[in-house]
Amino acid sequence: MPSELVELSGHIIDSWTLPRAWDIIMDRGGNFVVEEMRVGIRKTEPSYARLKIEAPDDDILELILSELQQFGVVLMHGADAQTMAVEQNGVLPEKFYSTTNLPTQVRVNGQWVSVEGTEMDVAIVIDRIKSSAFSRPMHEVQVGDQVVIGHDGIRVQPFERARERDAFAFMQSSVSSEKVKVLAIHEIARQMKETRAHNGKILFVLGPAVIHTGAGRYVADLIRRGYVQVIFGGNAIVTHDIESALFGTSLGVDLRSGEQVEGGHRNHLRAINAVRAAGSLEKALETGLLREGITYEVMTRNIPMVLAGSIRDDGPMPGVINDMQEAQRKMRKEVQGVEMAIMVASMLHAIATGNLLPSTVRTVVVDINP
Repeated sequence: MPSELVELSGHIIDSWTLPRAWDIIMDRGGNFVVEEMRVGIRKTEPSYARLKIEAPDDDILELILSELQQFGVVLMHGADAQTMAVEQNGVLPEKFYSTTNLPTQVRVNGQWVSVEGTEMDVAIVIDRIKSSAFSRPMHEVQVGDQVVIGHDGIRVQPFERARERDAFAFMQSSVSSEKVKVLAIHEIARQMKETRAHNGKILFVLGPAVIHTGAGRYVADLIRRGYVQVIFGGNAIVTHDIESALFGTSLGVDLRSGEQVEGGHRNHLRAINAVRAAGSLEKALETGLLREGITYEVMTRNIPMVLAGSIRDDGPMPGVINDMQEAQRKMRKEVQGVEMAIMVASMLHAIATGNLLPSTVRTVVVDINP
């Protein structure tokens, strides 16, 4: 029966990492023996466990190990990470390792090296000469890249339960429309101030409901106050923002009275048409067509705004990126250094952004069903 020795360390008991590891082994048809276990007797002391895992065959053992690595389980034999060279541009080796968004290290030349640019569902490429490792999406791998395969020489730093609960501890609390939001809102504001106090970078991901609900002016105010360093969105947010700036409507509804404006259903198309006639968003700003709103504020302050399009877009508005790989590339560039992300009313772009962010980024989602 194939087997493997693994170890776990850290706050593996109070964060339920160890019990979950046991569940995975048994649920997948394997068995385990606890060969060594040391329990931290104080809150600050880590615990340690060494397990021998057995499985009916190699495929099941590989499945178990693959799932366990997401919880920080490390193989004990101490080998370097295994790699295989890419043989065709944009095609990964068959047994490539797929990343999580958790901090990850790989063993290179006998040393543990942190993987740069950690994000979900990409490959890890190793440069043994420089003893470095970095994440790379499938479509960007090139012939000759050494891609990590299998499970050897990989360790992941899992989530650990917060020692003290606070109003921001969303991961420990279910979301409900019946719960008081004041504490959460105050804590989000506090975190934003704390982030900006040391020049940290805050990302906003915005959907069109921000404009429909009349909240666009508050986002614009946050931009003026220096709380927004980058914006992600799509055709809808920029279109309705400019519609509101030019005509005072969003989807044809007057933002002051809440009444439908006669003929207002075409206002968003008029906004797109006006900017296209100007030539670009930049030209719309230069000519004075654009004088207020979110788009105006970010452009006058040179704040990056990445607008990724979709198949349902009207127009689209100039500046919207319709090449999805190009949009991802720009988003990957702009998420570098982000410490806090606030995603408001855009499930599509929020999910896409979440896949690009490392787990260390403080993330807030405001939506109907976050």
